[in-house]
Amino acid sequence: MSEFLLRPYAPGTQPDNNTPTYRSTEFRHPARPLLKIPQTITELSGPQFSESHFPPTDNIAINNGKEALGERIIVEGQIRDEDGRPIPHSMVEIWQANAAGRYNHERDQHDAPLDPDFKGIGRVYTDEHGAYRFITIKPGAYPWGNHANAWRPNHIHFSLFGPGYATRLITQMYFPGDPLLPLDPIFLATADEDSRNRLVSRFDLSITKPNWALGYRFDIFLRGRQATPMEEEQKNAHHH
Repeated sequence: MSEFLLRPYAPGTQPDNNTPTYRSTEFRHPARPLLKIPQTITELSGPQFSESHFPPTDNIAINNGKEALGERIIVEGQIRDEDGRPIPHSMVEIWQANAAGRYNHERDQHDAPLDPDFKGIGRVYTDEHGAYRFITIKPGAYPWGNHANAWRPNHIHFSLFGPGYATRLITQMYFPGDPLLPLDPIFLATADEDSRNRLVSRFDLSITKPNWALGYRFDIFLRGRQATPMEEEQKNAHHH
């Protein structure tokens, strides 16, 4: 769908590029008005992401046959467009910290143990009904130095791909009842409370597998009144 056909986001339903309480946005938000660049067929139609070229990792809590430490969970959801239509056969990337709150990345020097059996990254694809599912472990909270005694709530990063790189969107999934949510500047950067709460997954007993793992539902709406808040592209290079 070409850009000019999309209905604009409602005010307050997306985080501002410059959020003073989220300190690093001061140094990377656009200082001048954005320029709209027309998208050509190249940006709108390619490349195509296929399971044969980008194999899915439905269980990111297993590495070389060994299971990661932590609380095993199942995450399911459906991805829809602004009119509620499912987005089929779309690639979804996920990445997260381990159960101790540490990323498997050289820049993460948090004083918490690494888990050799947890890579912390993976990808899945939506089916013909726009549904996705993956198995992981619940990520831990971690300090991030934004302000005094700052800790990020438990969260999983999502990267959603349309037909090409120009249609990539990024968001975060949080967990219900997390006491850090009311204190987190990134979560609070979305001004509208209803929109903000769409970032919080729901515990779902129907997804929960008896004697094995709790289940959480996280549905994503790309635009429209029910749109899930998304991050601007500049945040992609940061783990926070």
